[in-house]
Amino acid sequence: MDSKELAKRVRISSVEMVHRANASHIGGSLSIADILAVLYADVLNVFPQDTKNDSRDRCLLSKGHACVSFYAVLAHSGFFPVMSLEEYGKDGSQFLCHTSHHITGVEISAGSLGHGLPIGCGIAYGAKIQKKEYRTYVIVGDGEMNEGSNWEAILFASHHRLDNLCLIIDYNKIQSFGKTNDVLLIEPLKDKFNAFNWHVIEVNGHNHQSLLFAFKEAKETKGLPSVVIANTIKGKGVSYMENELLWHYRSPNDELFKQAIEELSK
Repeated sequence: MDSKELAKRVRISSVEMVHRANASHIGGSLSIADILAVLYADVLNVFPQDTKNDSRDRCLLSKGHACVSFYAVLAHSGFFPVMSLEEYGKDGSQFLCHTSHHITGVEISAGSLGHGLPIGCGIAYGAKIQKKEYRTYVIVGDGEMNEGSNWEAILFASHHRLDNLCLIIDYNKIQSFGKTNDVLLIEPLKDKFNAFNWHVIEVNGHNHQSLLFAFKEAKETKGLPSVVIANTIKGKGVSYMENELLWHYRSPNDELFKQAIEELSK
C-alpha cells in the first residue's frame, strides 16, 4: 500500500490499541505516523519475512512510549498479523506499553529516553568498520533532546563521519509536562546541529513528499550524519487531540474513541 494509506491505518490501529488497553501516549504516537509510513512504504530496505537479514536497514524508535504506532506500522507492513495488535497492553503480552525487542521487527527495547541515538551510532559505526551497506534511522522525541546522552552521541556521529546514520526528531513542540521549549529550551535546534557538523534538513513531518525528499537527501549526503527535523503536530489527525498536552497520558473514553475513529476514517 502507499504511504498515505499506511499512515491512515497506523493512526486507526494506534487509537484502537490505546483505547482497548486504557493506555496512554497517543498524542506522540499520532505525530510520528506519517514519518513511519513513509519510512516503511518507501525508504527502508527491510524484509518482513526475513527480519534478521544482515543487509536490512535498522530503524530504531528511541521514544519508546510511542510504541503503538511502531507496532501498527510493522503489522500493516507484514511483519506479523494485524490481529496480534489486540494483545497490546494485556497481562503476559509481549506487546508492552514501551517498545520491546521481543516483537518481530523491533530492533531495541526502549523507554528510558536518550538511549536510541547512542545505540544507533554504535550500529552505524559498526557498519562502517565492516563495510556494510545498510543504513540506520533513529526516531527521537523533541523532549528527548533534553538528554545529555544524545549530545554525546551527536558529537560521536560527526567525529566519525557517520553518513550512514539518519536522526529524525519528532518536533511536535510538546513533551510530558509542558511545551518543549518551556520545559528546557532546545532552540535554536537547527543551528546547534550545524555547529556540531551535521547535515540538517527541516521539513513538515506530515507532508509525505517532503519527507521522501528529505530521506533521499540524507542518503545522498556524504561525509556527514544527517538529521531530519520534522515539524509535527501532537495528536495529528484527531481534532480534539491536536496540540493538546492532555493527550500525552490520557486514553479516550468510548465517546471520544468513536469520534477519533470517525475522523481518522475519512
